[in-house]
Amino acid sequence: MHANPVLTSLGTYPMAPLQEKARAMRAAGETLIDFSLGDPREPTPTFIPDALKAAVPTVSQYPTTAGLPALRSAIADYVMRRFGVTVDPDRQVLATSGAKEAIFSTAFAFVDKDAGDAVIWPTPAYPVYERGAALAGAELIPVRLDGDFVLRPAQIDTWDRAALLWINYPHNPTGAVASRDQLQAIHDTARAHETLVCSDECYADIYEHEPPPSILQVADDRSTGVLSYLSLSKRSGMTGYRSGAIVGDADAIHLLRELRSSTGTASPEFVQAAAIAAWSDDAHPEVRRKIFSTKRAILSEAFTSLGHRVAASEGALYLWVAVGDDAAASRRLLDAGVIVSPGTAFGSGGEGYIRLALVPTVEECEAAVGVVRSCLTGS
Repeated sequence: MHANPVLTSLGTYPMAPLQEKARAMRAAGETLIDFSLGDPREPTPTFIPDALKAAVPTVSQYPTTAGLPALRSAIADYVMRRFGVTVDPDRQVLATSGAKEAIFSTAFAFVDKDAGDAVIWPTPAYPVYERGAALAGAELIPVRLDGDFVLRPAQIDTWDRAALLWINYPHNPTGAVASRDQLQAIHDTARAHETLVCSDECYADIYEHEPPPSILQVADDRSTGVLSYLSLSKRSGMTGYRSGAIVGDADAIHLLRELRSSTGTASPEFVQAAAIAAWSDDAHPEVRRKIFSTKRAILSEAFTSLGHRVAASEGALYLWVAVGDDAAASRRLLDAGVIVSPGTAFGSGGEGYIRLALVPTVEECEAAVGVVRSCLTGS
């Protein structure tokens, strides 16, 4: 059997080995508190599955690539309420089967590998930016972050080769948040070089202080040259529904629709009905945000009391903690029944940190504090 050499060179998805070991430990009867994957355990608000159940048809038919008009309108309404930006639901909104597959496939629509097009992304990072770009044949240009983990345009010296730039704020894995001025600087430099800015904003509604800005807010009134990637996974507790959206530049949305019509990638319409209900309500994300803040406070106090710096961690679903040797710290915690992600799993710049996804219950977070104190004291 022939294999795509790019796929084999990328290897296993970085989080897979952690989950395999966790499964083995659970199978052996061990009790684990799992902070590794961003898959929250708070119940999905009941009105969302109710909407899904009510929409399950007697006869099942293929969904359209663009998504139901009512869903695109609900997403456009959300963008106006949340960011104060007007978008055309027919030309600037594309419903997706979650954010991950949309992020992965984007480079296939915009990269000309024969022209030597490059994709830039800041690292440490969500691994899917690199993996999608690699399989699309792009030149891969990671840009290492440090300090506050916010990208500055001056860190990039390859703008002229870049077909697209990925940014992600609030940031996975660090929880860093970019200011509007920082997004403006990225946008302005990218426009000067005709680089498409793809902004992963899946955590836009999970934050500690002020609502984080969107790339849509710093673009012109047509969202020229920018795309925002949104998701209901964390906002609404819908990870298993696989429901998201891409919003922005109408020409880019058109190309993505063309790409996705070839793959048949679209959410079932009963999932879209649930998504309409979720995007139309702003009360439930506030409830969820308060729960995540409680978890963050519990864990932050534990690490800081031991002398470990909690870096960034102002938004998204993550706590990013400096521990010295991230691999050793992760092993010690796993042996004691707490699963975290070593920073090196997220690429260059992740060394020396561990990431905790705030997914266990509040009670489990409190229980994990004792493990953290016993495993990381003096490390």
